[in-house]
Amino acid sequence: MIRKIGLYIFAAALFYAGITHFIYDHGFARMLPQWVPLKLEIVYMSGITEWLLSLLLIFPQTRKAAGLATAVFLIAVLPANIYAAIYSIPAPWSEEASPAALWIRPLFQPLLIWWVLACSQDSKPAHRFDKMKGN
Repeated sequence: MIRKIGLYIFAAALFYAGITHFIYDHGFARMLPQWVPLKLEIVYMSGITEWLLSLLLIFPQTRKAAGLATAVFLIAVLPANIYAAIYSIPAPWSEEASPAALWIRPLFQPLLIWWVLACSQDSKPAHRFDKMKGN
């Protein structure tokens, strides 16, 4: 039960994060290096990806794959979070931030990855022999 509650909280937070990509699109675009083309398009696609992943986490049939895909997604966006921390780029909804606050997001990214993997995987391992016997 705790695992399911954690999953729903994570999925809701991920869905909300996707919404913020459209509300604060230019702020998120600032988190990408100058040489990256199509910044706003990347921001919008990452927001849509967060929506899709959050919805796929809800359904048992897609939960495990969505959990793994979300972990990969969180690893993929980590460089933008590190870039923002190194170059003191404030959160998309802010004009300023302390250096310590900027490092919180990339430092907690492994915790988010653990959280989604822990909540999205089967609680009991499937046994191959039980399936073969019809149990």
